Amino acid sequence: MNTRLELSGKFVVEHRDQHGNLKKTYTFKNGVTNGGLNDMLDAAFGNGTQRTEWYLGLLDDGPTLAAADTMASHAGWTENVDYDEANRPTWLGSDVAASQAITNASYVVFTMSLTAGVTIAGIFISSDNTKGGTSGILWATGLFNEGDVATEYGDTLNVTYTINAAAA
Repeated sequence: MNTRLELSGKFVVEHRDQHGNLKKTYTFKNGVTNGGLNDMLDAAFGNGTQRTEWYLGLLDDGPTLAAADTMASHAGWTENVDYDEANRPTWLGSDVAASQAITNASYVVFTMSLTAGVTIAGIFISSDNTKGGTSGILWATGLFNEGDVATEYGDTLNVTYTINAAAA
């Protein structure tokens, strides 16, 4: 029996105005980094340590993503830190479902009220919660399918991230 493992992930982002009204919902896939894959394999099959907390960050407009990107080295993009939360918000995965999927039980929320409005290109996942930090493992990055998204003062981005595994 030859089985190939496929991993896929997707973000669902509800973009809401300052009054909570839905402006738009975005769904887009992510790409997993080489470092993220190595970390997963090391934790599952090697002597590595399992990471139990992950954090979401925002990508500034106009990025270029690469599988070789790390938190310390990502020449094609910049982290956008123009949101209220003091740290990168925590993504807490639920228990793995029988359908070989894991997702967050409640939204990861970014509150866009530090400035009049910022443009966001996408989202990344890191093992470090420091806004603008360069430590930790960069698991994945993803860009909005429709291009950069302009936010206004008081908008929120409510994010759900799901990882699926499948035998192919």
